[in-house]
Amino acid sequence: MNDHYFDASPSGPDQRREVTVRAWGHEAAMLTSAGLFSADGLDHATAVLLETLPPPAAGRILDLGCGWGPIACLLALASPSTEVWAVDVNHRALELTRANAERMSATVRTALPDDVPPGLTFDAIWSNPPIRIGKQALHDLLLRWLPRLDETGAAHLVVGRNLGADSLQRWLTGQGWPTERIASSKGFRVLTATRS
Repeated sequence: MNDHYFDASPSGPDQRREVTVRAWGHEAAMLTSAGLFSADGLDHATAVLLETLPPPAAGRILDLGCGWGPIACLLALASPSTEVWAVDVNHRALELTRANAERMSATVRTALPDDVPPGLTFDAIWSNPPIRIGKQALHDLLLRWLPRLDETGAAHLVVGRNLGADSLQRWLTGQGWPTERIASSKGFRVLTATRS
């Protein structure tokens, strides 16, 4: 059976490789591994998200579905005053995110979804969400985490146009999370959802 990046514990070998990532004037060598999303390097969607938004100056940020940690680690590197949380169901992803943060001398808190303290809220959520887990599972995921935003918080999501970005935007708005498309590039939409 093939592993999926949203499996808790990939059974395939932990074959690591080093890739270079760049954002906001920073460059870093990061480790990836088989059994994780975009194991060959930074994917186009995440690159579009990082190109679209500036790093926040401060606050508590959640990288939802962190993978090997490019969003979380680059945010922590570019904005040392932020408190960055990286959440994933994949144990290998969390292990690599921790290793990558350490390599970059960046501070990132990693956690399985159930290990995030219940009362903790976030100024922003950044995510290249795991679309391929299926529509209902994706909706459940977003409805679990969007309420963890502070009153003035925003969720920034990057989604492929051909993977349902426009229908997701309509659905989020219909669920009471007004969602605006703030950028469109290379077949991807950057959506920002806020409280109604």
